[in-house]
Amino acid sequence: QVQLVESGGGKVQAGGSLRLSCAASGRTFSSYTMNWFLGWFRQAPGKEREFVAAIRWIGGSYYYADSVKGRFTISRDNAKNTLYLQMNSLKPEDTAVYYCAAGSGVVLTTARRDYDYWGQGTQVTVSS
Repeated sequence: QVQLVESGGGKVQAGGSLRLSCAASGRTFSSYTMNWFLGWFRQAPGKEREFVAAIRWIGGSYYYADSVKGRFTISRDNAKNTLYLQMNSLKPEDTAVYYCAAGSGVVLTTARRDYDYWGQGTQVTVSS
């Protein structure tokens, strides 16, 4: 099993920055045979949970949603088993609960159904 715990959320004004962290425990993601990938999703009130960014744990290939490209950066620290999301130039429409998720497979995917493990989420609120 994999346990994921997000932190780093908070309130910030438009144009500000936050860095989210996701600490993973329960297993290591360094297995080549499992092809682990980790991602960030977000869910605003009354909306579907949407993909934000994902990264391949081994190799570091990544993918971003168009809405955050150029503003958000996903990264990971293999030694700490921790995933990060650096969010710059935040906008009010970035307000949501942000979730960390983990999955495995050949394709680095944006689909929620392909992620097997989820954290509890951390709230990000951006005021105008």
